[in-house]
Amino acid sequence: MQTTMARISPLWFMLLLMMAYSSSYVTHAYKGKLPLRIISGATHHHEAMLQLNAFKVSFTKHDSIASPPSSFSPSPSPSPMPPKDLKKPHEYLVTSYGADPTGNSDSTEALLAAIADAAKGPSKGFLMNDIIDLGGAQINLEGGNYLISKPLQFPVAGVGNLMIHGGSIRASNTFPPNKNLIDLSNYGSTSHSYNYEYITLKDLFLDSNFKGGGISITNSLRINIDNCYITHFTTNGILVQSGHETYIRNCFIGQHITAGGDKNERKFSGIGISLQGNDNAITDVVIFSAAIGIMITGQANIISGVHCYNKASGFGGTGIYLKLPGLTQTRIVNSYMDYTNIVAEDPVQLHISSSFFLGDAKIVLKSIKGVVNGLNIVDNMFSGSNHGVEIVKLDTSITPFNQIEQVFVARNVVNGMNLKATSAMISMHGNGTSWIADFNKILIFPNLIRNVQYSLSASGNTFPNHALRNVSHNIVVIETNEIVTANIYVKVDQGITS
Repeated sequence: MQTTMARISPLWFMLLLMMAYSSSYVTHAYKGKLPLRIISGATHHHEAMLQLNAFKVSFTKHDSIASPPSSFSPSPSPSPMPPKDLKKPHEYLVTSYGADPTGNSDSTEALLAAIADAAKGPSKGFLMNDIIDLGGAQINLEGGNYLISKPLQFPVAGVGNLMIHGGSIRASNTFPPNKNLIDLSNYGSTSHSYNYEYITLKDLFLDSNFKGGGISITNSLRINIDNCYITHFTTNGILVQSGHETYIRNCFIGQHITAGGDKNERKFSGIGISLQGNDNAITDVVIFSAAIGIMITGQANIISGVHCYNKASGFGGTGIYLKLPGLTQTRIVNSYMDYTNIVAEDPVQLHISSSFFLGDAKIVLKSIKGVVNGLNIVDNMFSGSNHGVEIVKLDTSITPFNQIEQVFVARNVVNGMNLKATSAMISMHGNGTSWIADFNKILIFPNLIRNVQYSLSASGNTFPNHALRNVSHNIVVIETNEIVTANIYVKVDQGITS
């Protein structure tokens, strides 16, 4: 009996002690092979309480159930959490520089001071050609509305990996005309092949107050303009000069704030986006008021998901103007031309596809030196008002097109407008010796048929001789050596070269 009591006394002694000094108990159930019951309560003895705490720790740890600790000690108290550091590294809060988020007073110098501090902030190394990597520094506008009286510029060129975001910037009445609210230019130095790299302008509302433009990017590399609303400009909403790879995404741009049908639409002026550099992209952008929605004078740019209803072409507006004759190299896809035309001067390597043209909107090919080469206009939808407007029109007011190579206009769906294409087919049935197929209503270019394919199926027992007699002025003439009743199928093409 004494031996048995000695073996079980450590465990049962503690349970009995707890029950003896307890006036109430709480049962805790644990998931395991052996359900455990821990009885706790108020105690009058300090030593017993310490042993009870140690006992609880040993049973609440699953890894100690099989081998309970040989000694009991109270569990250490958790350390207090350190106070939260509200200052984020490399984030510059403009209000801490004295900027007025209400827009009641001028915040120009405060914003410029924040930009200057960010430009000389901690460096993480270098990006392209000695452009300093600022490590993702952020100039935070904190959701404020800031009034400025001169452009926001970096004090030096050669910095990158920085963001300006999260607020509204408005031009004051004393803002200089023809300047831009945000200007990424290098006025003082020419030592850098690129002025800036990887600068992000995001979540901004820019109001130029009819004093100038919104954003100007000069000779910079990999610039992001994302989720910006730019309005009340007189020159350009966004101007990109030289440089490489400025990406404009998810933006709303308009000189006047309207949703269409504005009574002053005839007076709209300015350019929504002007791309004067190479390899840029405009994606998912709405241009709702401007004389020209997008002006492109650089190479290898891509336009995707753009909605242009900036100014109806009937009022003198243009949706997209490609002004780089002889070297276009532009792709326009999945876009919406809403009463606005696409105009291309001497298009060379231009692709327009999968887009919707509403309200007699069309594609105008404007001849400057008479060149069109490598042009695809395919798989688009055109919807008009049955006024006889052609989906593709030639502007030969300067000179006719005389250098035409690799042009393919086909597979377009047309409703209420005149279909135009570079290939067409006509079928005829009749009795006689001559069949005439006139393709002028369909073919784009006058007096140009490069390839003809035809078939003649004569009824009866005759086997007439037949020949292609003429293809001039887009008219095909087929003759037989005797009168026959026949079905004639003629297919022509203007774009295939020999």
